[in-house]
Amino acid sequence: MRLTRPLRVGGWKGAALLLLGMLSANVSAHPHGWIDLSVRVMTDEQGRVEGLRQTWRMDPFYSLVVLEELQQVEGDNLDAALDQLGHEIRDNLATQGYFTEVYLNDELQGLGEVTDYTVMERDGRVSFMFILPLQTSQPLTGSVLRYQVFDPSYYLEVVHEADQGEPLESALVLNGEQQCRLDILPADPDPERVMKAAMLDADEQATPGLGRHFAETGEVACP
Repeated sequence: MRLTRPLRVGGWKGAALLLLGMLSANVSAHPHGWIDLSVRVMTDEQGRVEGLRQTWRMDPFYSLVVLEELQQVEGDNLDAALDQLGHEIRDNLATQGYFTEVYLNDELQGLGEVTDYTVMERDGRVSFMFILPLQTSQPLTGSVLRYQVFDPSYYLEVVHEADQGEPLESALVLNGEQQCRLDILPADPDPERVMKAAMLDADEQATPGLGRHFAETGEVACP
């Protein structure tokens, strides 16, 4: 799906407005862009899960527009502008749970504050990388960890990095030496819900939480 070209605002502030528009749970309609996701499950020396290191690659179109905005300002340092953009994205996502839900043995886990994050340009695409800690480290042995990353409004589709429709091995990685099974489970939305989402016009507000039904699930099962 192609996006309507956004109004130019100028500089990192304009770029921030574009990406914050993408990363806002209050925007309308079904997917108008996408994020390619990769996740590394972080553990400590005792094998307890501490959090998720996530990399979000914004789709090529929005990346192009954002980079053009940043480069329009004469004398601006691109790295510094991307750093400022990262602050804006982090602050906005903090109010929305970072688009992430984490479960351990079907129990929803509390999330900590993101303090380690960066934004950079790679191969023409804007990437937002951050570590999302759990409020409390949890043992993985004998447990099943599941997570979903999704835009509640389903304005953006979030999918794991893939090649020809198959998730890459690098899309979900476990830090440490545990012998665990890693899977990325596809979404299986109700056909009626799929039809309703497809029929949404660009100016219609999606049902809150719609994105959850279209989210892939990352799973780490440890014996």
